[in-house]
Amino acid sequence: MTASQPAAPDTTAPTTSAAPRVGIAPDSWGVWNPVDAAQPSPEQYLREVAEAGFHWTELGPYGYLGTDADRLREQFAAHDLALSAGTAFAPLQREGSLEEVWAEVADVSRLVRALGGRHVIAIPALWERDPSGAVQGPRSFDREAWARFTIGHDEIGRRLREEFDLSLQFHSHAESPVGSYREVVRFLEDTDPAAVNLCLDAGHLAYYQADSERLIREHPERVGYLHLKQVEPDLLADVLKNDVPFAEAVRQGVMVEPPHGVPGYAPILELAARAHPGLFAIVEQDMYPLADLSEPLRIARRTHEHIVGCGADVRFR
Repeated sequence: MTASQPAAPDTTAPTTSAAPRVGIAPDSWGVWNPVDAAQPSPEQYLREVAEAGFHWTELGPYGYLGTDADRLREQFAAHDLALSAGTAFAPLQREGSLEEVWAEVADVSRLVRALGGRHVIAIPALWERDPSGAVQGPRSFDREAWARFTIGHDEIGRRLREEFDLSLQFHSHAESPVGSYREVVRFLEDTDPAAVNLCLDAGHLAYYQADSERLIREHPERVGYLHLKQVEPDLLADVLKNDVPFAEAVRQGVMVEPPHGVPGYAPILELAARAHPGLFAIVEQDMYPLADLSEPLRIARRTHEHIVGCGADVRFR
């Protein structure tokens, strides 16, 4: 660099404290299971998250990164990483499921708390499919199951706050009983905002044509966390028309890197920043199983560049 060449601006520096804190999750490295030979190693994941320019990450499936808090703390420090959240499945619609779910949530919460995270993300049980791909059982909850589901989330959220000082964020999901716009809104209306709020996953909402911007505008106080994700709309149309299973749709590439899908990130980030200053916005791109274990790093770098240039005020640390 010469005296006539000014230093490049630091595009990772926050402009305001209200800017969303952007990170990335193991999903973006094709991680769906705690242990799976088809997935990158935890060591590769942590190293490449830092190489791609990210600071915040999630735990992914409980056990993938390990459960030894002291060892994980050392690994995070070695790569200058920090934790935003952990994840647990919460099939609370089932009779007598509350204590079983709580035991799993508590395990995740102890690790999240030890590593300085602030949130636990709850995912509903997904539809079951037989070997032919046909859905087995109901796609939606009946009245009794819905009541157990919402009351259970309120109870888990209260315990999480009281025992761990963590926040519960509910994550709607493709091929689950809570996936459409109306189902998500019904969940928000039937739960206590002091106990549970929404991890708004832009891709899973778009999977059923739900509008993330509308949801933030209509329920700003309930959006406590973001997952940044895009779907490829033309492939999605075929997936829905032909009832292609979600896992197969992912294999076909229904989840894509920006800017090749919908929705756009900038409007969501801007609205969320006004609704909940400083919230986490974590990149997730489902891509299981990977054809090439080296591909996630290249995609993550391009995604980082896209977010830096998308026009929204964000921070990466």
